[in-house]
Formats: sequence, C-alpha cells, structure tokens
Amino acid sequence: MDRLHSDPSFLICPDFMIERYRISRTSMVTANVTEAQAADTLRTIWTTTNEALCLQWAEQVAEDARLADEEKRVAKEEAERLQVAQQLEEDTLKADEKKKNRLKHLEIPMRPRPFTNDEEALVSEFALRKLDKGHYVELYYWTNDGLDDAVTNYRTHDDDSMVPTIGEDGSTVWISSAASKPSGGVIADRDLTPANFAQAIPRIVNALEE
Repeated sequence: MDRLHSDPSFLICPDFMIERYRISRTSMVTANVTEAQAADTLRTIWTTTNEALCLQWAEQVAEDARLADEEKRVAKEEAERLQVAQQLEEDTLKADEKKKNRLKHLEIPMRPRPFTNDEEALVSEFALRKLDKGHYVELYYWTNDGLDDAVTNYRTHDDDSMVPTIGEDGSTVWISSAASKPSGGVIADRDLTPANFAQAIPRIVNALEE
C-alpha cells in the first residue's frame, strides 16, 4: 500500500456534471442509465474511495506515532545504558586507583581508636629509647598490637633486671632489660596494613612532639 502524503479528509467531492467529467459520464450512459445517474455513480465511487483513504490515513498516523514512541524508548534506553556503562567505567578506574594508592586514599583519623586512652598508652621502652636517640624504629610499636605487646611484657621497675650498654659518650650505662630488647612480634613497616598506619602515625607524631 502506497504511503499517503496528505490527509484525504480535506478533499471535496467534485461536481461530476461539469464539462470536465463529460467523457466519464457519457461512457456510463446506456438506455437505462441517464447522464445524471452516471454522475451520481461517479460521486458514489469517489466517496467510497475517499472513505478508504481516510481510514488508511488514520492507520498511517497511528503507526507513525507508535514508531516515534518506539524510537524515543530505544534512544532513552541506549542513553541510560551508556550512562551506566560510563559510571561503571569511572567507578572501576577509581577502585583501581585506590588499590594502587591505598595509603594515599586512606582516611587517617585525628584520634584513632586504640585499646585504651592514648594519653595513658604504654609504649615499649625499647622503642622509646631508640626514638630518644634518633634511631630508626618500627611503626609497629605504636599500633594497637604493639601497645598490647608492651602491656603484656611490662614489668615493674623493682622486678625488672638491669643490663649494661654503651652510652653516647662511650661509658657504660645500666638500663632495664626491657629497654634493650626489641619486641618478638615486631612487623616491618612494609608489611603493615593501612589500618596499622592509621593507628601508629598519629601516636608517633605525638611522641616526637613530646
């Protein structure tokens, strides 16, 4: 079926009695059909044809509207799919970036939650002695595990034995045995978790400031 390009309901039935349609009328005239009857027949044919065209036009308009709605739906779904894909790609890139820079993106609280009040936390004498001398000391001693280890191995000064060591001036200095021994469970800085760093860094900074 050919596509219509205009609404046939706006067409007006012509007057088939005018000279323009004389040949069409006379071709239908017979002994029993007058010229006027022929014009009526032509009018009936035109009306029937126009009604069929009007029905075709209505169906065509409805189909065009359906196709337009379908195109909009498909376009919307495609836009949403692209948006979701773009968001997923951005989230994946952010996640990969965080994995590569875990410490960079780690939130370090001003006051990490220790096993007890930081003001009263007991730090290993060995670690404090190395810190006082300006020597390298592992961050482990300021983590929750390191503080727990210091408490577990704590002894009163009366019960603690003393051992000799060489002072900065070369003289013999007696110190507690706890200050001369590293923790048996010390963990190297490279093996600490991000949570360990979050616990230790604020504490060692406070210790250095003191």
